[in-house]
Amino acid sequence: MTAAAAPRRSNAVLAAFSGPCLPLAAFGVALPVTLPEFYATYVGLELGVVATVFMAVRLIDIVFDPFLGWGMDKTRTRFGRYRPWMALATPMLMLAALMMFVLVQPGAPAVYLFGWLLFLYLGFSIGTLGQLGWAAVLAPQYDQRSRVYGWWQVFNIIGVVLILVLPTVVVQTGIGTYADGVRIMGWGIIIALPVTIGLAMVAVPEPVTAGDQPHGSLGAYLALLKTPVVRKLLIADLLLGVAPGITGSLLFFFFGQIRGYDHTEAGLFMLFYFVAGLCGAPFWAWLAARVGKDRGLAIASLVSAVLYIGATLVPGGNFALTAVVMFIAGLPYAAGLFLTRAMMADAGDQERFETGVDRTGLMLSILSATTKIGHVLALLPYFVLEKVGFRAVPGPNGNSDTSLLTLQILFIAVPGLLLALTAWVLKNYPLTAARHNEIRKALDARDAEARA
Repeated sequence: MTAAAAPRRSNAVLAAFSGPCLPLAAFGVALPVTLPEFYATYVGLELGVVATVFMAVRLIDIVFDPFLGWGMDKTRTRFGRYRPWMALATPMLMLAALMMFVLVQPGAPAVYLFGWLLFLYLGFSIGTLGQLGWAAVLAPQYDQRSRVYGWWQVFNIIGVVLILVLPTVVVQTGIGTYADGVRIMGWGIIIALPVTIGLAMVAVPEPVTAGDQPHGSLGAYLALLKTPVVRKLLIADLLLGVAPGITGSLLFFFFGQIRGYDHTEAGLFMLFYFVAGLCGAPFWAWLAARVGKDRGLAIASLVSAVLYIGATLVPGGNFALTAVVMFIAGLPYAAGLFLTRAMMADAGDQERFETGVDRTGLMLSILSATTKIGHVLALLPYFVLEKVGFRAVPGPNGNSDTSLLTLQILFIAVPGLLLALTAWVLKNYPLTAARHNEIRKALDARDAEARA
């Protein structure tokens, strides 16, 4: 079946397909935001130890993706290519959530964190890459793929919002402490994984593609890094990954020790930020369609930098005002998430036009690696804070003026600068809308000639 003849998937099918994003996105926010602070504050590991373990595991995890992609490319079963991998990821992630969120006790050693975190990341990579690969064959048409990833994006943000609500609900209803909320967060993930992935596997088809999709050799991987389009896009994605990563890793410390809010209130600020991202996504999609994806992303990055710095400079003591400005600051959040992937898909068309080889899967794995590197770099502030004597304990404490000033610089100035720098990187982005239209016409003509 040609791409043009492939059926248009119903909203119900796309909702079922996107369902696994709920627990996967919960992991996505817990790994850079909740767990580092939880293991430093409540489990009692040194900040530098936590940062070292998370960075080491992240670096190892980056190596997983090419091998997993190669394995998925070689998989042939009557259940499909990607669904068996999703099935494999389910028990792995359930066990990892049980050990990382629920059963861990104060005083657990660093080796406990390292071992289970590595296992969690392996399962997480299998699950996320399996779902992205499944999306590619679910809707092969150019425009319908955008629709699939639109659903994927919405469910990711919903998953983030739901998981952030849990600890707050636990504390506000008197069920338990913030630490209890983190454990309940783990139980929520454990329950959601088999339900959502099971529903997707039953309700969503996985069309079988004819022939192997070239995954790419090491030489092809390195050659892609030399192209101006891919290089600019990867640098932009790296900056857009580090900036919110720093915000997430330091958020509880900043709002607790600088602004005087408790864990529940800080969690609500993050919740408002992500909800705003969900609300703002349609606008940025609309803007990108009118000014081009690169310009839309550049504008979103600049606006995000200004709004973020403004929101973080609001003094403490006024929860309602801080909640409002954090919501406003979050309106551009989703732009980087979906526009970078859409732009990489465009770059995949250009690569196929120039070389005759479809390396979209390889290019998405490169983008995935860049995002992970960004999360690694986002933990560097932990080392800086440890060097200046910052103490990671709940609430206001006896930290020195120097350590608190350092925390403010890292939380406010660094992410704002990185967001603004993204717009500069995208200057003179070569794959404009007009150029991409030319490439698509040429590819369509070539495909029609091949079918004739």
